Amino acid sequence: MMIHRRSLIASVAVTAALPRMSIASESPHWQRRAEMPWATQEIYCAVLDGKVYVAGGLIRDVVGTRINDRMGIYYPAHDSWAEGTRLPQPRHHPMLAAARGRVWAFGGYDRREGGEWTSMTDYWALDGDVWHPVGQMPEPLAETVGVTVGDHVHLVTGRSPLGGKNGQWNDQGDVATHLVFDASNNSWTTARPAPEARNSAAGAVYGGHIYIAGGRMVEGGRGTGRLDRYDPQSDQWDTLSPVPVSDTGNQVGGGLAMATVGDRLVAFGGEWLARPGGVFTETWIYDIAADRWTRGPDMGVPRHGLAGCSVDGVIYAIAGGEVYSGGKASGVVEALRL
Repeated sequence: MMIHRRSLIASVAVTAALPRMSIASESPHWQRRAEMPWATQEIYCAVLDGKVYVAGGLIRDVVGTRINDRMGIYYPAHDSWAEGTRLPQPRHHPMLAAARGRVWAFGGYDRREGGEWTSMTDYWALDGDVWHPVGQMPEPLAETVGVTVGDHVHLVTGRSPLGGKNGQWNDQGDVATHLVFDASNNSWTTARPAPEARNSAAGAVYGGHIYIAGGRMVEGGRGTGRLDRYDPQSDQWDTLSPVPVSDTGNQVGGGLAMATVGDRLVAFGGEWLARPGGVFTETWIYDIAADRWTRGPDMGVPRHGLAGCSVDGVIYAIAGGEVYSGGKASGVVEALRL
């Protein structure tokens, strides 16, 4: 059978164009995943054995805003959720981290006589499906960044009581504190403080170095886009290129999340409080080798106070607040594969 030359050329041209068309249609974007079974915000997460653990937070229902003690376990391989053992006590802003084959929960806020922003120092370890009280942190520290390097969990920046009072939000102040927990022997040390005090920043680890991005200063409620890097070997900090300013004209502030994928950091979410206030929709991707941020795909549902992590090269944005200052908790989960 003979094929006309012009038809053959046209066929080859169409076939050659197909891969490019396919690539264009598959540009990275956030995709919805199975929602968390309940809406919550002001949370963090830990990844262990391919599973994502989320616990505590603030929930809002017909009664009002309440402090949560529930734990959810997300299975990325099956895109499904299960409910785990509840925390020993309700907590919002409890810092979760994985080290030495266990999930740990550090501090956070609880309701006591002074108010529902009482900074707690107890920390717990999850063994199987049981939370065990382990001890007390050296000092109260909440709205902190928690990252793991080897057997050590680093808690950096955040808020601590300024004086004798510890119960209301205004009783707490921004700190540059840097606590280090050794999960191998249940001991604490202090390391060089962060270059700037702030709260509600985000952290990630690459090449044994700790990266702290964003955060907020209580004074004036302003955000910072600064990116600081810590070397545990030398106990030294250096400062890198800051996260760019949002399309809104506001600087990325408190309540963002960040995770490592390959040789890049991915930061997303957060809120600004300057009137009229709002939640950031942007995703920012940091090229570690080039010290350069570029714009990534916008989140489908902007959130702050959300949990963020990476599992097998996929970034997950979990729950959080859909409006600034805690007005609407969410159970939305989105995934991004770059």
